[in-house]
Amino acid sequence: MRFRHPDGSVVHLSYCTNVHPAETLDGVRAQLRDHCEPVRRRLGRDRLGIGLWLARDAARALPNDPAELRALRAELDSRGLEVVTLNGFPYEGFGADEVKYRVYRPDWTEPDRLAHTTDLARLLAALLPDDVTEGTISTLPLAWRTPYATDPGAPRTARTALTTLAQRLDALAELTGKSIRVGLEPEPGCTVETTADAIAPLTDVGHERIGICVDTCHLATSFEDPDTALDALTAAGIPVVKSQLSAALHAEHPHLPEVRTALAAFAEPRFLHQTRTRTAAGLRGTDDLDEAIAGGALPDSTPWRAHFHVPLHAPPAPPLTSTLPVLRTALTRLVGGAVPLTRHLEVETYTWQALPAELRPRTRTQLADGIAAELTLARDLLVDLGLKELP
Repeated sequence: MRFRHPDGSVVHLSYCTNVHPAETLDGVRAQLRDHCEPVRRRLGRDRLGIGLWLARDAARALPNDPAELRALRAELDSRGLEVVTLNGFPYEGFGADEVKYRVYRPDWTEPDRLAHTTDLARLLAALLPDDVTEGTISTLPLAWRTPYATDPGAPRTARTALTTLAQRLDALAELTGKSIRVGLEPEPGCTVETTADAIAPLTDVGHERIGICVDTCHLATSFEDPDTALDALTAAGIPVVKSQLSAALHAEHPHLPEVRTALAAFAEPRFLHQTRTRTAAGLRGTDDLDEAIAGGALPDSTPWRAHFHVPLHAPPAPPLTSTLPVLRTALTRLVGGAVPLTRHLEVETYTWQALPAELRPRTRTQLADGIAAELTLARDLLVDLGLKELP
């Protein structure tokens, strides 16, 4: 979906396909047919943006097979789909029964991460619509905090890898005329947990094609104020490459038994749900929601937030809620000003099938309806900010 910003530029809105598990090209094609096109039809649009997630095997196969790449581009066109952004965070196995810590490997100290991201950049340059010259890729925020923190050589290795990537992106732009930018996506528990943590390593890299991806669920989970965070990034000259529109799980009164019971329904075995609370002494947290619920690990006199991407239009029932207000504030700052801070927005609710059983979609139709409802909410927020939806 495309929108005209009051400054005349085009802002893109998409949804991320990591909600549909697929590790192969055949699986990706099935996503387009079974999920993405039906969502577009529900929205009544001739064109829908999707943020593709391509696992390692699919990403490796395409750059060296021009015929397959042309076929994928043709299929996107025929189904009314367009790609301006990729999710380069998960490497493989994102649809596995248990993902947890595996999603952080390989990290930016390992050669496979650089190779994978380079492949994605080459692919995106070929998949961009003819009238679009800029693409974006989100990637993991260097590494999970361990063992990175105990390896004195890790920061230098990661910086070298990102510098090499920037050089490759420069060369790709010269070759194709397409500018691809990559954004580190701060996430609780990682080396770069907050937007503030991103400033030093990105300043060290010091390249316009390497910036930050602001995920509004992660921002909220770490209790970051959107205005303060974005002010600091702007002052430091760190570009907001893209933003993922998402909402976290919020518990205002975690000491209450009924709140603990409600939270327990969201503690599930597939993904990590890092949980945080803000105290007078600073941020406290656990790596997963069940650790917090068990008691003792977190103070419960202040609100808790958990890294669980709650559907934007469907906050959980009381006594829980979502951090949609944080998303609204962030979006106002990102695209509500005289000039947008980013032009690529992506709804990223990959946890539909991890919701409590009574909230999960049971059919493809229900899932498509839910994704379309999320995009409708995002569209309405953009229109309220003065952007005009384009055909």
